Amino acid sequence: MDEFAIIRRHFQALLPGSADVLLGVGDDCALLQPPPGEELALTTDTLVAGRHFDPQVRAESIGWKSLAVSLSDLAAMGARPRWFVLALTLDQAEESWLAAFAQGLKAVAAPAGTALVGGDMTKGPLSITITAIGTVPSGKGLRRSGAKPGDAVCVTGTLGDAALARELGLATQCARFDPDREFLKARLNRPSPRLAAGHNLRGLAHAAIDLSDGLAGDLRHILEESWVGAEIRADRLPRSEAFQHLAPPDSGLALQAAGGDDYELCVCIPQERLAEARRKLDVPLTEIGRITREPGLRWVDASGGPLALDLQAYRHSW
Repeated sequence: MDEFAIIRRHFQALLPGSADVLLGVGDDCALLQPPPGEELALTTDTLVAGRHFDPQVRAESIGWKSLAVSLSDLAAMGARPRWFVLALTLDQAEESWLAAFAQGLKAVAAPAGTALVGGDMTKGPLSITITAIGTVPSGKGLRRSGAKPGDAVCVTGTLGDAALARELGLATQCARFDPDREFLKARLNRPSPRLAAGHNLRGLAHAAIDLSDGLAGDLRHILEESWVGAEIRADRLPRSEAFQHLAPPDSGLALQAAGGDDYELCVCIPQERLAEARRKLDVPLTEIGRITREPGLRWVDASGGPLALDLQAYRHSW
């Protein structure tokens, strides 16, 4: 079966039916029409089997995560997802795998309002590249460069769940009879991009980033781009009940701060706007520290005393 037959059979439900797609799948390029007064936000992520995900994970979950991680980048910019492009490399075109993979994509794409408008398929070791495109009102996109001294440093949701799932080897396990393990597994395999939160934080947050590589590394990107520092209370990092039940006491902080795969948002918000931000969000927003004039990232305990921690986030290396 050739790639066009695969698209018709498995990806038809993801093709656009909206007026903003002037020309979709089937030509050399898609032709898209952004709304007046909006800017394009574009991001690309590649997931490689054996490096970014276990190839034994269910195909539906692979499809889900492939799109969710790119939509998380759009969420961090406060952008509305509109379209995506899929480049899929497969060792073999197995019908049942493709059907489940496409179902996972649809489960994320449909509620996000995003449509498949192009891509490529080729034969080789399994890898998935998605380019997601969104729009944001001109000049309103959230950036990494706007944090100001005195801002509250906050995170959505909870941290460390996906990293703990990896640590416990839950990615491919059947954990139906253990709610804690099932919760952690879902957080690893099926992250939820915080699209509504990103949208509602426009005009409130000074800076934002999605937590893909871990708080310790991703927050540093904000600090460097904004020319500021931060003081973070290690005891305030939000933990799920499942994490509290199953995390080893000696590695809990490292998993939360440097484990990665959270796909939560880290945002810097003026203290006087914090209550308003919490009212507007559909997920918990936890204050974990503050932005300082002094450069660098410093960890402190509950009493404000310094902690000698060397927490490094995931780094792409060759």
